[in-house]
Amino acid sequence: MKVAINHLPSTIIYGEGSFQQLGIEAAKVGCRALIISDAIMNEIGNVTRAEEILEQSSIQSFVFLGVESEPKDTYVYAALELLETYQCDHIISLGGGSCIDTAKAVAVLATNGGSISNYMNGQTIAKMKALPLIAIPTTGGTGSEVTDATVITNSTNAVKMMIKQQAFMPQVAIVDPVLTVSSPPSITAATGLDALTHALEAYISRKAHPFTDTCALDAIKRIYDNIEVAYQNGENIQARQEMIYGSMLAGIAFSNSSVCLVHGMSRPIGALFHVPHGVSNAMLLPIVLEYTKENCVERLASIARVLMPERQGESDHTLSDVLVKNIVSLCARLNIPTLSDWGLEKDVFSGHLEKMASDALESGSPQNNPRIPTKAEVIKLYEDLINRSSTVSS
Repeated sequence: MKVAINHLPSTIIYGEGSFQQLGIEAAKVGCRALIISDAIMNEIGNVTRAEEILEQSSIQSFVFLGVESEPKDTYVYAALELLETYQCDHIISLGGGSCIDTAKAVAVLATNGGSISNYMNGQTIAKMKALPLIAIPTTGGTGSEVTDATVITNSTNAVKMMIKQQAFMPQVAIVDPVLTVSSPPSITAATGLDALTHALEAYISRKAHPFTDTCALDAIKRIYDNIEVAYQNGENIQARQEMIYGSMLAGIAFSNSSVCLVHGMSRPIGALFHVPHGVSNAMLLPIVLEYTKENCVERLASIARVLMPERQGESDHTLSDVLVKNIVSLCARLNIPTLSDWGLEKDVFSGHLEKMASDALESGSPQNNPRIPTKAEVIKLYEDLINRSSTVSS
């Protein structure tokens, strides 16, 4: 097997207090920064901290706080206009995956031009190097700081565009677990399960290989063992360290292999009904694992043996069943809502099944799944999802 490992930032800085390295890293790439963030990061003072750190390195900064939800093309164009107005020479993204994904799109369009929708499915390939981007995550979840993918909603046709090209990789990732302490329990649960999904799908993907297997298994162990602690006590810095490190490893894993059916089905839910990506992934994870299980028994059993070493001697089928049941139970303990809990009416959801199934399959992710679904099967899985009236108890 020949494998190219080239989907990584040039520099990754990890650990408590690494946020303070921002000025040093920014000074290497420019002198006028556009900070892409959101209102919450501004309210809790992280944006001001970034500005102060940059000022200490004689870097002038300008701020875009227009990322209000899952990233949309309208956010991208608004941020790009601000970047061009102030002639910024690099970008700093500070926040969750929405801020980072928005910044990735801005960085590519700033040097390559065009519409972001043209980059979906490789219609347009970025030929010019993107504007330097320093990504600083504040949730232990998306792993976007170490991936060459961005997910942007097309506001015209309500399609979440999954775009994956090397040009979308941040140049620098600064991963400071202290920045995640402010995440409330619901965000901690959703983004943590998003990261767990990244790692699980990277491991069972048809594109998995030994390097991604190593990253994915390590990520699964760290996230699974610490997500409930971080959920129950956000001030536990050890759990926060494990979660954001696991999230980063999961990002590296899927960026170098792929995600699968959960992500393919999750994006249309977010695009049409504005369910946050981490939440929709968590909703789908148990259902999709149950559907996929028989086609990846050995792989799921391998994960179970990492998580439950005391059960090494049990059969693959037994352990794969146990793993799926444990994940269902974990989602319940983390109070992941169902679609009905979220307030979606069954009739409204059902009216979009055809479009959602088509959009999911068109994204390409389901084709990486161990069990590749037909359109009819994707529709059936969506129906199973809306028919789940309440969270399964632990």
